[in-house]
Amino acid sequence: MTGGTYTLLLALPEAVELDVGALGSHALSPGAYAYTGSALGSGGFARVDRHRRLAAGESDTRHWHVDYLLGHPATELRTVVTSPGVDAECDIAGRLPAGPVAGFGASDCGCRSHLAGNDDVEQLRATVESAHRAVRRSG
Repeated sequence: MTGGTYTLLLALPEAVELDVGALGSHALSPGAYAYTGSALGSGGFARVDRHRRLAAGESDTRHWHVDYLLGHPATELRTVVTSPGVDAECDIAGRLPAGPVAGFGASDCGCRSHLAGNDDVEQLRATVESAHRAVRRSG
């Protein structure tokens, strides 16, 4: 199964107080969020399918920081941008706007956060797509 790097584009239509496991409780403003992760193991992009099931309310198992955001009923998963065969999670996350929660999705690397935030979903989508194109070209 093919894997690589992915970014989930999320919309949050209302402010929420989110418990993010060991990261504690965090207030998130309404707006757009982008979570970048990797799916490089044997299951490949099946991890993205798992994220989709959680966002749809078909699962409630929480393993990663993003699961707490995806599992919140106000969160909308808008789209997923993928870069198959590319190991660039940190590079892509670093090309996106600063995130609201330090350490989010970045407990196994030196990045500040793998969750980016922006007021506008379409503007963030364009930034995410541009970041993925840039790392695919450089790879």
